[in-house]
Amino acid sequence: QVQLVESGGGLVQPGGSLRLSCVASGSILRIYGMGWYRQAPGKQRELVAHITSGATTNYRDSVKGRFTISRDNAKNTVYLQMNSLKSEDTAVYYCNRDAPFWSWGQGTLVTVSS
Repeated sequence: QVQLVESGGGLVQPGGSLRLSCVASGSILRIYGMGWYRQAPGKQRELVAHITSGATTNYRDSVKGRFTISRDNAKNTVYLQMNSLKSEDTAVYYCNRDAPFWSWGQGTLVTVSS
């Protein structure tokens, strides 16, 4: 059974940066496309950034130029570098493979506030 563990969230001021990590245990990450998702209070979960097994990346329009997704297959880890953070980026962030999804991890909370 695959376990996803996200980390790196926290409280940051607008304009600040955070780097999120997602470690997958129980599977070989490199063969899957992976995504970072977020869910803000009262809203549906949305895809923020995606990276294919071949490392091609795509981003939600609202984060283009600010967020960077990357992967280290040797460490079975996917990262999300978030720069120029805005209050609307506040959410719980999750990672997962392309559908069909693994069980969701606990996520990591990102709060952007002054």
